Amino acid sequence: MGFNTLLVANRGEIAARILTTARELGYRTVAVYSRADADSPVLALADEAYCLGEAPAVDSYLNVDALIRAAKTTGADAIHPGYGFLSERPEFVRRCHQEGISFIGPSEEVIALMGDKARAKAAALEAGVPCIPGYQGNDQSVARLTNEALAIGLPVMIKAAAGGGGKGMRLARSEQELPGMIEMARSESKKAFGCDQVILEAALTQVRHIEIQIFSDSHGNHLYLGERDCSLQRRHQKVIEEAPAPGLSQALRQRMGQAAVALARHCDYQGAGTVEFLLTDDNTFYFLEMNTRLQVEHPVTEMITGQDLVAWQIAVVEGKPLPLTQEQLTLSGCAVEARLYAEDPSQGFLPATGLIRRWQAPEGDKIRVDHALSQGMSISRHYDPMLAKIVAWGPDRSVALRRLSRALEQTQLLGITTNQGYLGRLLADPIIQAGKADTTWLDRHQNTCADPAPPPWLLALASVILCGDAPPCRPLSLRLDYGKKSSNLSLRPDGGVTRVEVDEDSFAIRLLNRGPGALICQIDAHRRTLAFSQDTDSVTLNWRGQNFEFTDRTLAAPHREEAQSDGQVRALMDGCIQSVFVREGDWVEADQPLLTLEAMKMELPLNAGRPGRITQLAVDAGEQVKTNQLLITIED
Repeated sequence: MGFNTLLVANRGEIAARILTTARELGYRTVAVYSRADADSPVLALADEAYCLGEAPAVDSYLNVDALIRAAKTTGADAIHPGYGFLSERPEFVRRCHQEGISFIGPSEEVIALMGDKARAKAAALEAGVPCIPGYQGNDQSVARLTNEALAIGLPVMIKAAAGGGGKGMRLARSEQELPGMIEMARSESKKAFGCDQVILEAALTQVRHIEIQIFSDSHGNHLYLGERDCSLQRRHQKVIEEAPAPGLSQALRQRMGQAAVALARHCDYQGAGTVEFLLTDDNTFYFLEMNTRLQVEHPVTEMITGQDLVAWQIAVVEGKPLPLTQEQLTLSGCAVEARLYAEDPSQGFLPATGLIRRWQAPEGDKIRVDHALSQGMSISRHYDPMLAKIVAWGPDRSVALRRLSRALEQTQLLGITTNQGYLGRLLADPIIQAGKADTTWLDRHQNTCADPAPPPWLLALASVILCGDAPPCRPLSLRLDYGKKSSNLSLRPDGGVTRVEVDEDSFAIRLLNRGPGALICQIDAHRRTLAFSQDTDSVTLNWRGQNFEFTDRTLAAPHREEAQSDGQVRALMDGCIQSVFVREGDWVEADQPLLTLEAMKMELPLNAGRPGRITQLAVDAGEQVKTNQLLITIED
């Protein structure tokens, strides 16, 4: 079935990624958005955009009526759901077909089958796919579930039958905690999926999470496009993925691929799908679930196969055969993906919100960044906190890891707390470098969550930036807070540079060039380039992929803007006089504001610092001033 206009029923990086391919293929495109996403760069990628409603997903991206209305209004005759939101809702597929709109995905029946873990496991068993020993029966009484769990053998996993993504999942280690864990899993499942049915499975410990990307068309063709290792998970949420899986033999890859294709063939699958397995140390694998959509981590498969999976999805829906056979498909090199989240690793990975003050994606050979970010856009609390996917390819795994580490260091995202530094520390870990991590490794190694201490020279640089770039007119003392720690620093002019003392260290610092969001500085014999953002009393510096925020707790004290011993008030940085509050001849008190200076997008108050009479007012409001320029003279 052919179509002309494709509506992408999603947001963020996946919407941008789908729209890009659709436009390259010559389709007319439609983006949708909530009011919270009105400034999203995604909108500029489409031929037109349609507002679905208010920020909550239930009023926008989960609003089926609004999406169908958007398609009808814009003339869209196909909808791509992306992932998440409505991508695996059979009722949405049904509604699309009822309205004469093509759905880019498998059939309603297959989505319903694989969305029910109990039915999906039964189908896998019928297809001859190895499954984890467990219980998926209709008797959901606590007594029956408890007896079945004991028969399977503790520990057991209790999983929401209708869910995924780690929701409605509990691990029961003892008979005593079984009833409570069952009720918690049921309650969470009911809230998340509208169904409280659960299944039980033997808990496999220290296993790897290996998934197979499959594709099927309407002509009976099925193939697998290699595997992805998604073992690096935190609370069942993937963090870093790679393809191919390290250490997986060609024979095992073929066995797992053939099992995945057998399941697809058994359920008459069409489109893109992912069959997920758990792999033990002895290379035994068990069916976990099947996702009937494009996966977040699909870029790593695209990079090792050279194929566009979104283009394949569209072709299948249009009734075309798969472009390659299994024998024609080749895998080349290794690709690794890191998910960049708006979250705070030092605070239990709490989601973060805020304004993006600086964004610059990394560039380089074989680096791919899927995102929909722009400087000045707001990150809200309404949606998943994933901001971007940073992917690197290499001819082998070591090169891919090295390139990804470098790309993370070069990523500049300021104004919002992210897991960027955490990702860099993970990639440097010897266990991850060796490809030996299992699905519980991250949860067992929480030491990587702690933010590193800033190097002393970075503290010194932050103090110079906060004091106005140029060497101070006289010695200053500052106290900078960073995280839960503080440091006292002293600054003084030293032959055209600023000499900064930090504990036992001393640095000579000169700021050479300051651009929008980036600066070049000389620190002793080292020249460095860093991304930064600045507020009135704080500065954030990005060094090697880690954001360090420093707050000046002495900003309000009269150590900068007060009159010197000769009664002269001078500008300590270039800027513009915004307001003047005094006139010549006025008597002023020590804490009385004299004027405000706008510099580096900050508005700085200048106080008298000493009582006296204004004998000279050398500037007017609106006047541009230079560093050290005389502004006001105060005499006793």
